[in-house]
Amino acid sequence: MPGNPQRANPDKSDNPEQSVPGPFPLNPSLEVNLQELSQRIGRSSDIVVRRFTNESLSSLDLAFIYIDGLVNADVVNQGVLQPLLETVKLKSEFISATDAFHMIKNQMLPIGGVKEGNTLEMLLPMLFDGYTLILLGGLGVGMAADTSGWEKRSINEPTSQGVIRGPKEGFTESLRTGTSMLRRRLKTPDLRIEEYKIGQRTQTGVALVYLEGIASKQVLKEIRRRLNAINTDSILESNYIEEFIQDGGLTPFPTIQNTERPDAMAGGILEGQVGIIIDGTPFALLAPSTFFNFFQSSEDYYQRYDISSFLRLIRYSAFFVSMLLPALYIAVTTFHQEMLPTTLLISLAAQREGVPLPALAEALLMELTFDVLREAGVRMPRTIGPAISIVGALVLGQAAVQAGLVSAAMVIVVSFTAISNFVIPSLAIANSIRLIRFVMMFIAATLGLFGIMSFLIVLLIHMAGLRSFGVPYLSPVAPMVPRYLKDIFIRVPLWDMTMRPNTILGKETRRQGEHQQPKPQGEDPV
Repeated sequence: MPGNPQRANPDKSDNPEQSVPGPFPLNPSLEVNLQELSQRIGRSSDIVVRRFTNESLSSLDLAFIYIDGLVNADVVNQGVLQPLLETVKLKSEFISATDAFHMIKNQMLPIGGVKEGNTLEMLLPMLFDGYTLILLGGLGVGMAADTSGWEKRSINEPTSQGVIRGPKEGFTESLRTGTSMLRRRLKTPDLRIEEYKIGQRTQTGVALVYLEGIASKQVLKEIRRRLNAINTDSILESNYIEEFIQDGGLTPFPTIQNTERPDAMAGGILEGQVGIIIDGTPFALLAPSTFFNFFQSSEDYYQRYDISSFLRLIRYSAFFVSMLLPALYIAVTTFHQEMLPTTLLISLAAQREGVPLPALAEALLMELTFDVLREAGVRMPRTIGPAISIVGALVLGQAAVQAGLVSAAMVIVVSFTAISNFVIPSLAIANSIRLIRFVMMFIAATLGLFGIMSFLIVLLIHMAGLRSFGVPYLSPVAPMVPRYLKDIFIRVPLWDMTMRPNTILGKETRRQGEHQQPKPQGEDPV
């Protein structure tokens, strides 16, 4: 077998059994070119090769090659095949291969995107992008006509980041659809889109999207360097790119956002972030990202600022509840019973009287049970998945309490913890909390509240040391920049957010005019 597709950094030169074909300049002989092409791509059933002769072009031998399923058949027939078979009126009876090549490219093909190539290495990537290759006999150069038109999913509402008020369309698996959705929202000549091909075997399209003059040049330079340094066989989803370029190393916290909402990406780009769209997945990336970006939702800017601020504070509260509630319950019931009111302590003691398990084992049993039910609900068919997860949680929880395996208070604690975890808008940070929660439970069972506070201090120090492409993870709180706190814990009115935060840009830039607060008629703005 040639090579190993599972290797992260394939270096073909270290495998003596694998022959690496060198550059192949196109030969004037059409037969030689087709033979070399057949050796490179094989004789797969979906590859269509057709040869013919155009008598009006001095009986010029022609061949066109395309991959069925990646092209639009109507465009191939009407834009390539039909024009090449038509009789052309010439001023002279003889025409050279070079003149025929330019006539076909500039006059005969009614297709906008036509590219040239003099080696197979230049033409083959375009073949797999849905282009139709056109080779001519007697000439060492070919052309590729853009006939791409494979089947793709229509634009639907995002499934992982729903909103009540706001746009209802999300990214699809098509890279070009994603860039066009951003173009519709950012109608400015400053929008830049750079495309890369990453993955030696998948040749996955990756688009880097940013606003010239707003995105930091240092951040752009670093992202480009990391993308160009990726050496792998395959890129099948955005997480491949995320793991190759993210900061942090061994950390449970994500340093790059992912989103399937074009409006969320457009908002991030307007703030100075850089978008990364990957072909084949509806989840795009935003970098650099701070800890507080993961608690902001698109809907925060689609409703009143007071409601948005209230909901954002609820998210931060849910973050701490999801991370600390089971650990606090274990610590208090195990080591610090004196902190509870007497009535509550008696009630908890009565509930735990017949429970044979310690508080840690009780919490682990319920947490793992809920995680199993959640995974089962995701993997089950959609028609019965929610019913199984809800009924399973109710039945198992009630049965566990009646059997005396767990206390009713523990069921309440675990249930409220799980619900709080779903409040956080970013699934990446919510999954991080799930891992931290188990560590906190073990520490609480051994060291009590002292262990919890010590671990929180260590966690805070770790977060303060994280960077996302050079941006401090806790900025603008650490380091503290008070004037940039208008959109962190609460959201002030839009007319009061006149400047973009320099935590991402490295510089202040104005995004709107001053004195935009509405005033009654006749009053001067303050």
